Amino acid sequence: MSGLSLAFSWLTVLPLRGPGTVDRAAGGRAIRFAPVTGAALGSLAAGLLWLLVSAGLDPVLGGLLTVGALALATRGMHVDGLSDTVDGLGCYGPPERARAVMHSGGAGPFGVCALLICLGTQALAFGSLAVAGQYGAVAVAVAAGRVAVVFACRRGVPASATEGFGALVAETQSWWTALAWTVPLLAAAAWCGADWEQGLVVVAVTLALTALLVAHCVRRFAGVNGDVLGAAIEITVAATAVGFAF
Repeated sequence: MSGLSLAFSWLTVLPLRGPGTVDRAAGGRAIRFAPVTGAALGSLAAGLLWLLVSAGLDPVLGGLLTVGALALATRGMHVDGLSDTVDGLGCYGPPERARAVMHSGGAGPFGVCALLICLGTQALAFGSLAVAGQYGAVAVAVAAGRVAVVFACRRGVPASATEGFGALVAETQSWWTALAWTVPLLAAAAWCGADWEQGLVVVAVTLALTALLVAHCVRRFAGVNGDVLGAAIEITVAATAVGFAF
């Protein structure tokens, strides 16, 4: 259970304590439980959105507030990772230069645009799903982002550095673990979509697109790090929600 508590400690604001020593073994166990945190955050988002819209709030505003609540519930780490990753992808130079831009601490124009587009897309898609009464699809979208992290940490996807979060979790997951989490995600998506085919297609296509994004980041940064994982989460959530909104 130390992996579960560490996953919530890393990926949410819950004041849970993980093991005393955090090594690659502990990091691997935490990433293995990342989809559980996604299910919890997704349920929170869906419930909050339902409450806001049921109380008479405009669905778009409800979607925006729900996205803000998710950012607060995750300490803004994934949002920061999205901004840093896109800034790194937008610069010229070798991987060392791109990683330096990512770790500079500021948000460049590419990062700011990415935040506006990705978070705005999430808010609008959540609002659209609320109008359609598909609150379960919101929960599935949030959970899908955490399943994407398991794929991004599978064997064969190296870390971009020997230190840091990426070094703790990169290549700690097997294909079987990733596929094992994909099965319940597909089942939930089939139940939450307008029809079961839509749910299956949306999740399958989104995870494939996220895998391509991570592969591009590996080529550009010579591996993955915590920022890339955060970007994978946010982009997967946005893409999944848009797919359900069709």
